[in-house]
Amino acid sequence: MPALRALAAALSLAAPLLLPATSLANPAPAHPTPVDTTAVAPAAVDLTTAEAGNPFVDGWYADPDIVVYDDRYWVFPTTSRGYDEQTFMDAFSSTDLVHWTRHERVLDIADISWARRALWAPAPIERDGRYYLYFGANDIQSDDELGGIGVAVADRPEGPYRDAVGAPLIDAFHNGAQPIDQDVFLDDDGQAYLYYGGHGHANVVRLNEDMTSLGQFEDGSTFREITPENYTEGSFMFRRDGTYYLMWSEGGWTGPDYSVSYAMSDSPTGPFERIDRVLEQDQAVARGSGHNSVVNVPGTDIWYVFYHRRPLSETDGNHRALAYDRMYFNPDGTIQPIEMLVRDNFDDDNAIGWRAWGEGGWTAADGGYTGAAPGGLSTQDTAFGDLDYAADITLATAEAEAGLAFRATQLGSGAERFDGYHATLTTDRLTLARVTGGESVELTSAPVELAPGETVRLRVTAVGDRLAVHLGDQAEPSLTATDAEHTTGANGLRTAGPDGADGALATFDNVAIGDPEGADG
Repeated sequence: MPALRALAAALSLAAPLLLPATSLANPAPAHPTPVDTTAVAPAAVDLTTAEAGNPFVDGWYADPDIVVYDDRYWVFPTTSRGYDEQTFMDAFSSTDLVHWTRHERVLDIADISWARRALWAPAPIERDGRYYLYFGANDIQSDDELGGIGVAVADRPEGPYRDAVGAPLIDAFHNGAQPIDQDVFLDDDGQAYLYYGGHGHANVVRLNEDMTSLGQFEDGSTFREITPENYTEGSFMFRRDGTYYLMWSEGGWTGPDYSVSYAMSDSPTGPFERIDRVLEQDQAVARGSGHNSVVNVPGTDIWYVFYHRRPLSETDGNHRALAYDRMYFNPDGTIQPIEMLVRDNFDDDNAIGWRAWGEGGWTAADGGYTGAAPGGLSTQDTAFGDLDYAADITLATAEAEAGLAFRATQLGSGAERFDGYHATLTTDRLTLARVTGGESVELTSAPVELAPGETVRLRVTAVGDRLAVHLGDQAEPSLTATDAEHTTGANGLRTAGPDGADGALATFDNVAIGDPEGADG
């Protein structure tokens, strides 16, 4: 059962917005049944991002490492809590990068005799039918403390994983590198390497074929320093077209400057010279994006970067969420800057990343997001100023209204539950309005003809004080206005119905938001 890993394959695969980790749409039982991974194949999809929405799973997690086992994608993250509460690890699996199954407590500190806290940064790999999971524990700050990097082993991807050595595999600082944030890489010649390091230093070691002991380099050394410029932590190695890519995190893990840079080499041990930063915060989308891994869709040259980030309204350092976006290469093999896109087609039948305001109910099902009477607002934790924002809208009844809210602030306030702007459809009218003090004031409107059940794409562009609304595939806007009262804020979906209305008002799909030049819609 060979493991197809991004780093080894030549061709490849908010805020209060997040619900507690136990509230996945289809949570796994406490003791999940083994997954039959032999009869499925990962879809050779080419997504621009997590099209079904980032975060792609519910709950606070960090440091995701993704691997392909038996044609199923597996993500192993850190459980993002206080160090004393980081005592177990969950995993997530998917065949299509859309629908994810949670596997609870695949590794538990109770099964590691020497570990007591700070269980983090899992690094998975399969070899000869055994599944290995490397991990850091105890966050040691000196050689006088017990802890470091350990390895656990299991007979199946979802575990349970048990300590394979009974002690840390690496238990001390070498070349100034704190023994944390490990990544394991199996090269085409069968040699396995472990990359790791914190406190601004990075090492690589060779693993013996048993995967549970350290080997030596040709010169007799065990630990080789490979620290690139600006290295902080979070090493990750992969190979593409014969080139070795080392990625790492820079900045402070609780700060907005946490980011990802990379180097390229013709050897798995370097030298590694920093080329560029490729993933960093976007003040309209999320902060602190870092500690990444990479996966290659088997049989293609499609690559994704998996990472954690902090929703804009969150200040707690442990409130980190998992995301992925598409990663592209230039003809010379260098990596293009990675854009954190905002999309949601609700194909996963959940609304992770959305927060509802008002009395109306919201339900994600059957590939859409439906707002029910009496109406309300649902927003994402974004802060766009200039924007291109679009969604497909289907009115459920002749009396319903639905539309897009943008530059929304003061969430939950007033009759409209926000201040900002909204573009709203009814079966006979399209309206652009400004909301101040939670009350709407029409800026402009135009007649339309829509039937209940008819789906139409509504698109808003805003650049400075210039606002425009497009309906369907019309090249020219249906509405324009000039207004400078609101400059930035969240994007949202809005529904309303007549007094006494009951049931669904409208369904939304294929939400996309970005800058005016970069968003599709």
